Amino acid sequence: MLTINNFAEFEAQIGNELGVSSWYKITQEQINKFADATLDHQWIHTDPERAKTESQFGATIAHGYLTLSLVPYLWKEIVKVENLKMEINYGIENFRFGQAVLVDSEVRLKVKLGGLVNLRGPIKATMITTLEIKDQKKPAFTGEIVFVYHFNA
Repeated sequence: MLTINNFAEFEAQIGNELGVSSWYKITQEQINKFADATLDHQWIHTDPERAKTESQFGATIAHGYLTLSLVPYLWKEIVKVENLKMEINYGIENFRFGQAVLVDSEVRLKVKLGGLVNLRGPIKATMITTLEIKDQKKPAFTGEIVFVYHFNA
């Protein structure tokens, strides 16, 4: 795991792959809880029997936004940012879902530092992300995730 303590250490990583998380399994229980939290109970996510017979996927699939919501958790396995007052999810850019994630699939996050902007104190960091699906060529998604870091003085 990479540790970053300040702007200069971040800046040294521009253009570099920062790392890859461990594999994370998405279960039906998690999909169902996400459906409850978001009020999105579409059968392709929550009805395994119907999905098995009627869906082109042959099984339920994770919500796209469920896969996206894993970014903060998986990111913490890749980089430890120290000496912070605060960190904020700032934005998502150039984002595309590439392939459905079937229930019980394993995914992992791959991150490259695309760029940094010093906002006279806070730092805006753009991470180029790919959520890979184990044993699949196409990723679940690709896109740029933007965080703002407020380092201690």
